[in-house]
Amino acid sequence: MTGRFGNKTAWLILLLLTAATVAIVFVPVWLIQPFAAQSARQVEISYIFKSWSPVLTILFAIAALALAVFIAKNAKRWYRALPLVVPLLIIAVFTWFARQNHFEWMFAPLESAKFARVAETDFVKDDEMVLAVRVNGEAVAYPVLQMAYHHVVADVVGGMPITATY
Repeated sequence: MTGRFGNKTAWLILLLLTAATVAIVFVPVWLIQPFAAQSARQVEISYIFKSWSPVLTILFAIAALALAVFIAKNAKRWYRALPLVVPLLIIAVFTWFARQNHFEWMFAPLESAKFARVAETDFVKDDEMVLAVRVNGEAVAYPVLQMAYHHVVADVVGGMPITATY
């Protein structure tokens, strides 16, 4: 043990840093998920976490690396430092993930909407909700269930480019 700060304390802090890194990246994904209703507060929290996650995960990764070096130097046997790979790998993965636009992965925009006549559609039931758009005399309808996944549909209606969303 080195003074009051020993390996057990270092391990505890390392595990807490690992949990914090996972949480700061996972919480926005959990709050803003397809097919689930979101409140304005959930969107706000998700945005705050997503905004801060790149900076915080780097700080957590630096602190975790410093703790890992401390633990490894104080290990009496080399194999006692091997478990450090697990939290460091988790932190590395989530630090990378914090820099990805996972909302784009979750809600991939529908790039090319395909038109189908009402009589030809068998994937939309009569009682399903649709988002209807009418521009310059042309009307289209987007199934809400499909919109719930994509959230954004780029289309041209009545000769005018539109972005349909809900």
